[in-house]
Amino acid sequence: MPDADDIDALARSAAHGDPAALDALLLAVRPEALRLCARFLPNREDAEEACQDTLLALANGITRFEGRSSFRTWLHRLAANRARSTYRTLRRRWRLEAGGVPLPDRADPRRTSVVAGTRLDLLDAFDAVRPDLAEVVALRDVLGLSYPEIAELLDVPVGTVKSRLHLARHQVRQRLGADAG
Repeated sequence: MPDADDIDALARSAAHGDPAALDALLLAVRPEALRLCARFLPNREDAEEACQDTLLALANGITRFEGRSSFRTWLHRLAANRARSTYRTLRRRWRLEAGGVPLPDRADPRRTSVVAGTRLDLLDAFDAVRPDLAEVVALRDVLGLSYPEIAELLDVPVGTVKSRLHLARHQVRQRLGADAG
């Protein structure tokens, strides 16, 4: 696997229209994209689908990569957004295929691991908050980006990241039922 500097160089070349660099970049970052998507989606096939969506979004959007943040940080944002989008698509598909039978409020512990159930509950909670808040909490708490990385990526001050994160965590806790008041 190429190091971060090699990945950043490939991303810059791909952003300037080099198709060979784009091919090499997609190949190099696929394992990380899959790992990031799997942090959101507990089912391997679902994570694979989100990974493919992430790589497609990367290929289609690479010319918009400006290099303000590291490529790795930009990839994290793409993966978080694509994983959340894949989850929403899968949930809609399930509702259609289930003939209108609603999803259970909570994951069935007899059929779902505790970790998987928690991630599904978290994805549902993300959908219940504003997208800018969900994005910040996903980048920080699920993918582990630092405050400065998030601020750079979103082009907002670090204080804005912290206030959005505080509000998002509060709303997510309420949605998860863990907030006492």
